[in-house]
Amino acid sequence: MLSPFEWMIAKRYLWPGKGEAFIALVAGISVGVVALSVALLVVVMSVMNGFRGELLDKIVGLNGHAVVQGYDGQLRDWRNVIAQIEKTPGVVEASPMIERPLLTSFGGRVEAIFLRGQSDKDIAALGEKVLLGDIRSLSQPGQDGMGRVAIGSRLAQNLGIRVGDVITIINPAGRTTPFGTTIRQVGYEVGAIFEVGIYTFDEKFVMLPLKDAQTLLLMGDAVAQIEVTVDDPDQVGEILMPVAKDLTGKAIIADWKAMNSALFEALQVERVAMFFALSFMVLVAAFNILSSLVMLVRAKTRDIAIMRTMGATRRSLLKIFVTTGTTVGAIGTMTGLALGAIILFFREPIVDFIAFATGQEIWDPEVRFLSTLPSRTDPWEVFGIVMLALTMSFLATLYPALKAANTDPVQVLRYE
Repeated sequence: MLSPFEWMIAKRYLWPGKGEAFIALVAGISVGVVALSVALLVVVMSVMNGFRGELLDKIVGLNGHAVVQGYDGQLRDWRNVIAQIEKTPGVVEASPMIERPLLTSFGGRVEAIFLRGQSDKDIAALGEKVLLGDIRSLSQPGQDGMGRVAIGSRLAQNLGIRVGDVITIINPAGRTTPFGTTIRQVGYEVGAIFEVGIYTFDEKFVMLPLKDAQTLLLMGDAVAQIEVTVDDPDQVGEILMPVAKDLTGKAIIADWKAMNSALFEALQVERVAMFFALSFMVLVAAFNILSSLVMLVRAKTRDIAIMRTMGATRRSLLKIFVTTGTTVGAIGTMTGLALGAIILFFREPIVDFIAFATGQEIWDPEVRFLSTLPSRTDPWEVFGIVMLALTMSFLATLYPALKAANTDPVQVLRYE
């Protein structure tokens, strides 16, 4: 605890006098560097957390936490497998699914697509992502009794498709005849246009009811995969381990970690590397605090000597200069937190302004997967950043504070 005398002197040294403008400038730069370093750390870590979290949420929301897939691409006794999976502790839901890379044509143009057949319940869960049309209409017959599909917004934009248009889905692996394999082409009415928020999905995915997908792909009553959702995504491997043993030789289980391992490992490495690199800015800020305090001690050597002759102890002087430097770090840290919060709040306008000013698209959805710049702030990470900044600021005060405390008043006042 500081005594009233120590606190009064520390406050006085926080605002150097008129003849100490250079010291004040260095102290101001110290505050600014601490603020910028803290703000950058908060912004970068929040954006990277948001990118990872949003990507995980969207991928898992569309694909579940794990997929059970037959060795030959088909599961014929899928109902029994689902019943077995749903009995496993920790499993929330299991549902049948079909996924196949196919082609679609509209208006003379052909695009590669990723066809997905799901149950009506799973398709209805996509309702909040629908931009145009009605997702529930997929369970009802369209024009002339044809089936209905939902397509991604990017695919609709690329081909100029609107709700109510009829597209042709092409299955190259059609029926086998004496004259060879005939390509299967089926027309479907577009009942809804959705936007998941992941560029690749919005550009390629076409959704339709499970029975229609089975008919199109000539699969009978079989399905291609079973989508599994668990209560703890991080423990999905352990939860499904008993099921994996029972399905040995019949099917394999791939969880979200395995399916996206390269992507999320790269994100984790980049996250650690960015935190390590930006932490050096805090170190630079600490050196600024150290240099400003060294100059302050040199400028106040006579004052320090007089305080020593008046009875101030070395401990008091140590506390005064430690408090001064740490307060500079604390002011910079709080300013940095406020600046980081402002940048995160206005991140989209800032990105748009930079793109407008430079003429470069700095957030390309084709590269970044997500359509918008995400942000997800972790309170514990913010606490760690604050503690890092305050600790470095405190350590930077020790050398100049010790120099001030060890000042010999006899040597200083000897020639005064």
